[in-house]
Amino acid sequence: MENTPGQRHLVMGNEAISRGILEAGVQVAAAYPGTPSSEIIEVLSQVAARRHMYTEWSVNEKVALEVAAAASFAGLRAVAVMKQVGMNVAADFLLHVALRGIRGGLVLISCEDPGGLSSTNEGESRPYAKMMEFPLLEPGDFQEAKDMTRWAFDLSERLGSIVMVRSVTRLSHASGNVTFGQLPEDRPTADFNFNGAMLDPDTGPMINLPGPVTIIHRRQQEKMARAAALFETSPFNRYDGPERPELLVITASACQLYCREAIEILGLEQRVGLLKLGTTWPLPIQLLQRHLALCRRILVVEEVLPFLEENLQAFAARAAARIGIKQFFGKNDGALPSTGELNPDLVMAALSRILDIAPMGRDDAYRRRAEAIFAKGAPPRELTFCPGCPHRASFWGIHNALAMDNRRGFVSGDIGCYSLAALPCGFESLKTLHAMGSGLGMASGFGKLSPFGFDQPVIAVCGDSTFYHAVMPALVNAIHNDANVTLVVLDNSGTAMTGFQAHPGLAVNALGETVPTVEIPDLCRAMGAKVRVCDPFDLPVTQNTLLEMLDDPQGVNVLVLRQICALSPEKKGKKRYDMAVDPQICRADDCGCNRFCTRIFRCPGLGYDPQKGTARIDEVICAGCGVCADICPSGAIERKQRS
Repeated sequence: MENTPGQRHLVMGNEAISRGILEAGVQVAAAYPGTPSSEIIEVLSQVAARRHMYTEWSVNEKVALEVAAAASFAGLRAVAVMKQVGMNVAADFLLHVALRGIRGGLVLISCEDPGGLSSTNEGESRPYAKMMEFPLLEPGDFQEAKDMTRWAFDLSERLGSIVMVRSVTRLSHASGNVTFGQLPEDRPTADFNFNGAMLDPDTGPMINLPGPVTIIHRRQQEKMARAAALFETSPFNRYDGPERPELLVITASACQLYCREAIEILGLEQRVGLLKLGTTWPLPIQLLQRHLALCRRILVVEEVLPFLEENLQAFAARAAARIGIKQFFGKNDGALPSTGELNPDLVMAALSRILDIAPMGRDDAYRRRAEAIFAKGAPPRELTFCPGCPHRASFWGIHNALAMDNRRGFVSGDIGCYSLAALPCGFESLKTLHAMGSGLGMASGFGKLSPFGFDQPVIAVCGDSTFYHAVMPALVNAIHNDANVTLVVLDNSGTAMTGFQAHPGLAVNALGETVPTVEIPDLCRAMGAKVRVCDPFDLPVTQNTLLEMLDDPQGVNVLVLRQICALSPEKKGKKRYDMAVDPQICRADDCGCNRFCTRIFRCPGLGYDPQKGTARIDEVICAGCGVCADICPSGAIERKQRS
């Protein structure tokens, strides 16, 4: 991220967004990590010292937005970054800051995940822009990701409003060529003015009060009207195609790349017009009116829900007297699927149906070759925990404790790597799995159902980063309401699922500085919970501790299972044990265990050697945790301590 204006670089979409943030002269950046957004703060933190910038991994997305807003109120440019589910966490404060306004440019970047490639949902955050009344921008390629992000701060200050920039996985995590611009060298001074009149946006206190709320709301809507006027001439909105197209395709974000490719492959450049919008809320009314008047049929291409489509339909209905009656195609009529990612093939299929042309297919020879290749294929491979993952050992202990307790107990889950415990690799332990913090919140509810005949023990699980993010309020609730529940904190010393970003339990922050730690056991004890700390690799102790907690009829127990992630930078490649299988003892199918280690425990470091008829250790991927030696019923797996 050197100051090399005019030079062209191959960068990831998130790196392009980071470059736009730097070119805008942003001083404060805050986020909670979440794929596909995490790289933005990671890039910024690497250059923060050189760029006189502050970056942080905040405890959750709401706090990240509040940290960024504080900088804005003090006259600095600031950005908050999150993935789509984080928007729901930030929504409470977002409503307030959108209404009251900002001072220094304030941009919210939401990186969404159509298709749920790395998420448990493919939620939409675009409706927040309409519901809470602030501008929404959607870059359509890598150059725009940089340029539009930079422009978003100018727009924010011009309007006095927060601005949202929306990316998607295929933009955030793909790469393309980007021409860099100039990095500013000025260093603004932070100063929060608050002695002016109550409603003065520049010098008054930044407060929302019931009395003048309609005045502030009217001011907010005036900002949106100004934004719509600015969007009429935005260079991020552009049209390509004939003067009088048979079909007008309107699209935004990475979908414009799919549309361009589909039109070109089908040879429809002289029949189909493509209107690519970068400013998708508020809509540029005059621009749309000009283009909609040219064509009767409209195809709207977007991911995932018909947000743009329905807004365009509403506008077309209001403008029907001027532009005529239009026929819309898209999500609502089934021309395009309303779930999952789009691609050029799906767009080509929609274009072919609408224009009544033969769909482009593969010739028979190609189809036969493809079928032959796929018939051989790669062996099926299920989702699983990594070799040496402490979560496998944790859920083995939890699974066995619940089985020995024998009261139909279950686990209420949470979001993280350990969500895989709903699958065989985690012994199908999780029976509820929703939002971050919901595991304990729901367990707290289950724990108050005894007056209604409920007698099943409940274990809630969460990760260490999730504990700080959203579990603490649920823990307070469970303790205050005397819910009978056990919380297991799977502490693997980092936000492992998204790249080992720092959290309050570690002694380092996003800038690499040494900071105070906030210990999970101390917090839980201070709240009034009964707390134990164990190593999940010590299976007998973990199991017995859980049994004692399940047998406790009163209050909240917390078990912190502490073992660093096998893939963490501190531990990766460092084995505690050398593992081996004694072929004289292991008989696999014939020893009575029915290949227990590979059929049930399922660590990828364990395999089956059909020639020898024994289990084997994959030395390449085995992490040397030693747990498999404890689970082998015949004692055939041996471990030797490394010096």
